[in-house]
Amino acid sequence: MKAAGVTAIAAAALFGSALRLGFTSLATTLSLWGLATARFMFPNILTEPPSRFKVGFPDSFSPGVVETKFKAQFGVWVVNGNYRGEQQLYALSTVCTHLGCTPNWLEAEQKFKCPCHGSGFYKDGINFEGPAPRPLERYAIRIADDGQVEIDKSRRFQEEMGQWSDPASFVSV
Repeated sequence: MKAAGVTAIAAAALFGSALRLGFTSLATTLSLWGLATARFMFPNILTEPPSRFKVGFPDSFSPGVVETKFKAQFGVWVVNGNYRGEQQLYALSTVCTHLGCTPNWLEAEQKFKCPCHGSGFYKDGINFEGPAPRPLERYAIRIADDGQVEIDKSRRFQEEMGQWSDPASFVSV
């Protein structure tokens, strides 16, 4: 009889600890699920630069120079270049038209070069080497009321569609 009592006590202790373990696991799982649900209620917030911004006065952009200081913050190059015989100030997109990588301006070679697959673009954005199917895009650019150059990234212009002749895609200088 004594052996049966000890066995019953051992079984109760084992069953009790298993039950306790089960409830602890359930409580832990529900707590983690609750935390995950609470985290879902507060999504990650990404701040994007404004689509319209000012980059300075027109005389601060020297002829023949590609201004790269707006590449990281706004994703744009401001170029004071000659396009089809006219001196223009225009804003080029920093997104390669092949797969969306970010080309680099190579001052010594006077070209944009994409590090991903080797596409090359002249200073005016026209593609001349590599797999890029078309030129870089331009953004709308104008002289604001205060005399500064204002770029509007919500408006894009594609050369192959004849949109670079649109007066909103450049400022004559």
